[in-house]
Amino acid sequence: MTERIVVVGAALLDGGRLLAARRSAPEELAGRWELPGGKVERGETPEAALVRELREELGIAAEPVERVPGEWPLKVPYVLQVWTARLLPGSGGPRPLQDHDELRWLTPDELWDVDWLEQDVPAVRATIALLDSRAR
Repeated sequence: MTERIVVVGAALLDGGRLLAARRSAPEELAGRWELPGGKVERGETPEAALVRELREELGIAAEPVERVPGEWPLKVPYVLQVWTARLLPGSGGPRPLQDHDELRWLTPDELWDVDWLEQDVPAVRATIALLDSRAR
């Protein structure tokens, strides 16, 4: 049996907006949008991986807040898990440093204006559901 590898995604929130990142690589994903993040390394917790990936990919300091319920299959053996996260004070704004060429802060009305990767769509929907349930 193949060991599954967890990929963490950040539902990075700021002022009610969600950060989306446009892939620049690999070629088959270029131009599509995703929640930023990456693979959990051996011996690393998903939360630590999220912090590391956001620092490497976007140049920011952020903290995980809450795991979004669910897990979504990617290409075998990868699975996607998502955490809501927030920028830490003094972190500055995110910049596309690795694997992305554009970032957009999306308001709730703009969430579906970008061409999300298919595997991120259910994760974005679950994130919205979680945020809606918290707002009630």
